[in-house]
Amino acid sequence: MRARLSDIAQQAEVSEATVSRVLNDRPGVAPETRQAVLTALDVLGYERPARLRKRSAGLVGLVVPELDNPIFPAFAQIIESALAPTGYTPVLCTQTPGGVREDEYVEMLLDRQVSGIVFVSGLHADTAADHDRYRTLLARPLPIVMINGYAPGIPAPFVSCDDRESAELAVAHLVALGHRRIGLITGPDRFVPVQRKVAGYKAAMGRLTDIAEDELTELTELSLFGVEGGEAAAGRLIERGVTGLVCGSDLMALGAIRAARQRGLSVPGDISVVGYDDSPLMAFTDPPLTTVRQPVAAMAVAAVRALVDEINGHPSPNSEYLFRPELVVRGSTAVTRPVDPPKRQRPATPSSPTPSLPIPA
Repeated sequence: MRARLSDIAQQAEVSEATVSRVLNDRPGVAPETRQAVLTALDVLGYERPARLRKRSAGLVGLVVPELDNPIFPAFAQIIESALAPTGYTPVLCTQTPGGVREDEYVEMLLDRQVSGIVFVSGLHADTAADHDRYRTLLARPLPIVMINGYAPGIPAPFVSCDDRESAELAVAHLVALGHRRIGLITGPDRFVPVQRKVAGYKAAMGRLTDIAEDELTELTELSLFGVEGGEAAAGRLIERGVTGLVCGSDLMALGAIRAARQRGLSVPGDISVVGYDDSPLMAFTDPPLTTVRQPVAAMAVAAVRALVDEINGHPSPNSEYLFRPELVVRGSTAVTRPVDPPKRQRPATPSSPTPSLPIPA
């Protein structure tokens, strides 16, 4: 131990007596000196005594709809990283079709006495769902924060990407490339983010193109989220002659690209496709996907700060905090091909009679 104390003292540039006081958690040591000794322990590879280890402040529930869409693991990873310095440990709850439902996960989390819950794209985003479940949690009281999806009447912080602006950005980009017949593919219309994307799409199309309102309805396809839903919806819009597609997620955009190729069309040669999320690996697809980036890092950190403040008795204003999306241009969009005008036939000119030549005798 003497050798170890001397090594630690030398590394921290303090006396061995000071190191001993820190290791035994005794008073009389300045905070900066105590931190220097603990840092020396870490640098030299010594394990901190149990009494000096940072204690967990508790558990926090993290409920996400799935992990198949890479945007949700991205949220989970950043939320976990943001919680770590606060001492809270996330308990990840992932829903699957036919599996454990959100309410069942909440009961499990309550049994584990979590300090709060973060809901990512949960039932709060579903206008057809009963939102009393969240008011019941708040009445316990239990701090909660919602990501992506706003429900009026729930006194809690909401953190969302501006879905309306994301659709407007995508439409404006395609119009700038010469596209006019632009379709929208997104999920079921009972979800708040879907409703906002549809509103943004129609507003931008009405402002930037001359397509009538009733025709915009024909150019809007609501389908299941995912590659298969995007492929089916894109097939229907391709038959209606679209040259550009705005998609409600990156996975739907990949489905749209598949639908185009199955019909012998190239992306972006014949059809331009814009996704949404900028989830991991979208820069490495074929072609690299133009998409509207959801600011996942900023949103996740804001949600964690709001939750921890709620837990510590410093609640944030109960309102929705909108984060601005960003257009990321890659290889799946291009200038639309000009339509070749029909070749004009030159009018026939009357032929002049050939002069007769004298025949020699």
